[in-house]
Amino acid sequence: MQIIQLTQKNWLKKVEMCVSNGNVLMVESLSQDIDPILDPLLSRQFVKKGKNFTVRLGSEDVELSNSFKLYLQTKLINPHYKPETAAQCTIINFIVTESGLEDQLLAMVVKVEKPDLEQTKEDLVTQQNEFMITLAGLESSLLQSLSDADPATILQNFALIE
Repeated sequence: MQIIQLTQKNWLKKVEMCVSNGNVLMVESLSQDIDPILDPLLSRQFVKKGKNFTVRLGSEDVELSNSFKLYLQTKLINPHYKPETAAQCTIINFIVTESGLEDQLLAMVVKVEKPDLEQTKEDLVTQQNEFMITLAGLESSLLQSLSDADPATILQNFALIE
């Protein structure tokens, strides 16, 4: 496994070596912005040349090994990446809070001691999520109705006001 940071010297050469040799590459300490040179890897823009695939890194094409794996790591608490990046990657949040861990452990104990109570809780959580979706839909339709209403007669539209 090769561990690099995008701030160190010759990081692109190390990426190229990992891609061609089939090593595991971890890019650590990423900021909100990922270097555009890595975009072809993230979006899997591979070109088939003969029996092998190549990927364009910087200004040159690098042969891609089947065993190559890329991991990106950040120390940001709540990173917000571009939607394209979030769609191209699997994002895993390893942050565990004390209260979240307590809730998980309590749920395990309750599931063993009183499974019917845990099932009721799961049903209530599902119902609450459905209510939140319904509320968002109602808010959206109300805002749409308000924006479509005639400004001159909006105060006489009792159905909309109610």
